[in-house]
Amino acid sequence: MGAVSVFTKRYVFLFAMVSVWILSSLPVFAVDSKETQYTLTGLKGVKIVVEEMQPGMRKYEKSVNKFGLNSEQVQRDIEQRLQYAGIRVLTPDVWTNTPGRPVLYVNINTHENEKYWLAYDISIDLHQLVSMESNPKIKTLASTWSMNVTGITNIGTLNVIRNNILYLVDRFIGAYKAVNNKR
Repeated sequence: MGAVSVFTKRYVFLFAMVSVWILSSLPVFAVDSKETQYTLTGLKGVKIVVEEMQPGMRKYEKSVNKFGLNSEQVQRDIEQRLQYAGIRVLTPDVWTNTPGRPVLYVNINTHENEKYWLAYDISIDLHQLVSMESNPKIKTLASTWSMNVTGITNIGTLNVIRNNILYLVDRFIGAYKAVNNKR
């Protein structure tokens, strides 16, 4: 009876992994519509904030570094990609004086399912300073554009996460250019 239970658990886990893999090949989840793209109109650039790597990924530091997934490398890659596309990357000093204070926020959320296997969710959000309609004196940073992708990978193929980060950055660049006439 115990062997059946172990077999059943492994079967359910395998089914779950295959389901996540299939679902990860579907389109990314997004709030990238004409309306959200319009919120990017006139931005003078963006400050980039990459969330620190989670503890679950830190234990695989060698693989994380091999695939360039540490926060500093991800930040540099995004900066280069935006600059190459003609989008200004704002320094903290310039950002403080920029209307709307736009921040491109990147978060890589991971969860170890089984040893060496990670489920991940990558989100990229553009936050801007907005006013409350009910009380315009109140201003706060709020997400005005976002996209995310979810999937599963093992530590030997962490490049999948890196490729998805860059894919989402490219989608942001496309949305930005769509409303700012940058070619």
